[in-house]
Amino acid sequence: MKRLSKTIDRIKPVDKEIMEEAQKRLDQLTKPHGSLGRLEELAKRVVGITGKPNPALNHKLIITMAGDHGVVEEGISAFPQEVTSQMVYNFLRGGAGINVLAKHVGAKVQVVDMGVATDLERSPELIIKKIGYGTRNFTEGLAMSPEEALQSIEAGIEIVEELSQNGLDILGVGDMGIGNTTPSSAIIAVFSGCRVRDVTGRGTGIENKVFDNKVKVIEKGLVVNKPNPEDPIDVLAKVGGFEIGGIAGSILAGAAMKIPVVIDGFISTAGALMATELAPLTKEYIIASHNSQEVGHKVMLERMGLRPLLDLDLRLGEGTGAALGISLVEAAIKILTEMATFADAGVSERTNEIPYQ
Repeated sequence: MKRLSKTIDRIKPVDKEIMEEAQKRLDQLTKPHGSLGRLEELAKRVVGITGKPNPALNHKLIITMAGDHGVVEEGISAFPQEVTSQMVYNFLRGGAGINVLAKHVGAKVQVVDMGVATDLERSPELIIKKIGYGTRNFTEGLAMSPEEALQSIEAGIEIVEELSQNGLDILGVGDMGIGNTTPSSAIIAVFSGCRVRDVTGRGTGIENKVFDNKVKVIEKGLVVNKPNPEDPIDVLAKVGGFEIGGIAGSILAGAAMKIPVVIDGFISTAGALMATELAPLTKEYIIASHNSQEVGHKVMLERMGLRPLLDLDLRLGEGTGAALGISLVEAAIKILTEMATFADAGVSERTNEIPYQ
């Protein structure tokens, strides 16, 4: 708890004054005021997050957290549990969607074993922070102990603190774990008070019969465990996942170190929600990359007051949406730092009578 408490204490409001200065520069660039829309908003946010008037994204990192879930015993996924470890090896070989998109945007991928159900072979690209060999089936009791929930969050904090020592300008977070849309749906159902069916999607593409079972499984887990929405660690312990806790910790660490954090889809947003429930100021440091096909994703984003950058019907996870989001953030920063002002370019500014079109 000590590491978590210290991290939360370090999270401060973003710098509004420097954001105002950034807005002044944006208004002086050779374009009509506000004509680059949300790119301008993004640039200003990153300035406020970092406290730097001319930030640069030289060190881009995407952390993909992996973990298994005991609730897959209830038949809630289209894929068997062993796919989690198989996909981790695919990440390490560079063959997954996240590897392609991270390379596209010039980001490094760091894979973390937070709770895969098997022992993975050692690799320089793999960090092992295994809390357990998958969570327990939450229809029969707690998914993990409160101590394990705290451990998963603090492991996420520790990972970012360690990786930032070599330089870290922007952080993306992603996930891998068969069955992990089920705990994510349970988490948003608890915090929002919405009906389970209204915040549960089809994950990897399950059919109607499996979907109906998935809803019943989540409802049963909530009845059995009675998670307390006023206590995020209680919620994580009762219906969460090790990788979700790790993502939450990573985001808290990023906010504490004034690093912009780009979240991916439904599962990483569940981690973000956990982080903001623990430390509400964290939401000022989070950039939502996209709105996924999962119906509960939009509910999570609305609860945090976050507006996604993209809506591409993505539902892969891994950090793929975060990679695309990082690309847009970098474009926004380059607009701020590389585009000429009217004075630089010798271009006349607009007048009230003759607007620049």
